[in-house]
Formats: sequence, structure tokens, C-alpha cells
Amino acid sequence: MAEGVTAPNRKIDRIDTAPRFSEADAVRLNRLFKGTDTADMLATVLRERMAGELAVVSSFGAESAVLLHLVARVDPATPVLFLDTGKHFPETLAYRDELVAHLGLTGIEVLSPDMDLLKARDENGLRWSYDPDGCCEIRKVQPLARALERFDASITGRKGFQSATRAGLPRFEIDNSDAQGRLKINPLADWAADDLAAYFQTHGLPPHPLVEQGYPSIGCSPCTHKVAEGEDPRSGRWKGWDKTECGIHVPGAPSTDDDLPPGYDPVF
Repeated sequence: MAEGVTAPNRKIDRIDTAPRFSEADAVRLNRLFKGTDTADMLATVLRERMAGELAVVSSFGAESAVLLHLVARVDPATPVLFLDTGKHFPETLAYRDELVAHLGLTGIEVLSPDMDLLKARDENGLRWSYDPDGCCEIRKVQPLARALERFDASITGRKGFQSATRAGLPRFEIDNSDAQGRLKINPLADWAADDLAAYFQTHGLPPHPLVEQGYPSIGCSPCTHKVAEGEDPRSGRWKGWDKTECGIHVPGAPSTDDDLPPGYDPVF
């Protein structure tokens, strides 16, 4: 550079490590869509990419068809993440395939546990019987965490009426499972059981075959039991354990790693 010539100001390159979204963003979105019809809200969020790259997290359980139908009407190519834990009812896997075909979903992604970690910590497949939190961690929490790293937001099918722990659920919240500031969207947060039943009927959606057998909430087969009339819809999940969530939406209790082989690093 010639003597006496001042170098132009140069913007310093920085890596943006700020969270994707903040609590203020969640509050703003809840206010923005207050009173808005669920279908209209979802259409706006998806079409205008208000939440960036997002994916639906679906168990293809008892009520999953409603959310998947709402999403498919806007964009059937929306990524749908399904956790194949290796412990599902055969009926759930068949229902998943039926719904994918019925709704024309083209973005289904099947997530599986890390096979090395599974072999190290649950080789006999019975961890659910003595450490359900640890089983969920291996088969659900970690695979989903890996998959969500490339997304800015996730859409869930949670409803406030399902259990006391979900009462007052907002439509938009921050996923506190990590420090990435990922947005979590709960379109059906304020729906009642009657609303879901009416939607099924109106749109001719196929029911999960286990619902009529007394399973209003369906997860992995070893940890899902029938529910008596009048009981909490999720009371059949992890029956007999002080556990109401798998850890995907509400952190579960940490499990011990004492059974890991020497030198194994379960980092994901």
C-alpha cells in the first residue's frame, strides 16, 4: 500500500454463536398468533419460514395424524422425524407406513439409536425394566438431539390436556434441552380431546389400531399400558415409575454410566 494511504475499515470476521431464538422471540410469536386458527398459524410459519429450517417430531401415536395432516396440507415435503427405538408396537410401525402413504408425506426420516452405545449399555434390550430414563436417553433423546442439530425449530404434537405436566403449554417456546436456542412449536397446545376426535372424523383420518383397545397414549411397547376410563391419558406410560416424560420434551433423570466398558465415550 502506498505511503500515506489509509487502509479502509475492514469488518472483522466473527463466527455467530448466538442462540437461534430467545425467550423474547417465543413471547413475540405467542402474541402474534394469539387467537389465530391453528391451520392458519402453521401455514404462515411454514410458508414464510418464520422459524427457519424446521422438522416435525412425530411418534405416529394415537393422535399424530392430526398434526401430520395439518402439516401435509401446507407442505408434504416437510421433514418428519420418527424415532425407531426398536421397542415399538408392530401396530405403530404399520400405522406409520399407512399415514405416510395416506397423507403423501415425502420428508419422513427414521432415526435409530447409536449401535455401539446400544451394545455398550443395553445389549440384552432390558434396560427399560430397571432404568427407563437410561433406555429413553439411548433410544430417543440422543438420536433426536443429533438429528435436530441441523434444524432451527421443531414442531411437536403435545397437548395441554394430556397430563398435569403439560397444562398451560404455549404454542411457542424455547427448547431448553440444549444451548442452541432452538424454537419448539406446539400447534395443538390448546386443543381438547373432543377437538381431535372431531378433526379425525371431519377429515376421514385413519385411527391408530391400538386406541380402541384402550391405549390413548402410545409409546414403546414395554412401557405402555392400557388406561382405565377417566384416568389421565398418559397414565399408562411408564406405569409404576415416577416418570411422565421420555426426556425429549422434559429432561429425564440422569442414568448411571457405570456399566459402560472402559474407554467408551458416549459423546454425540
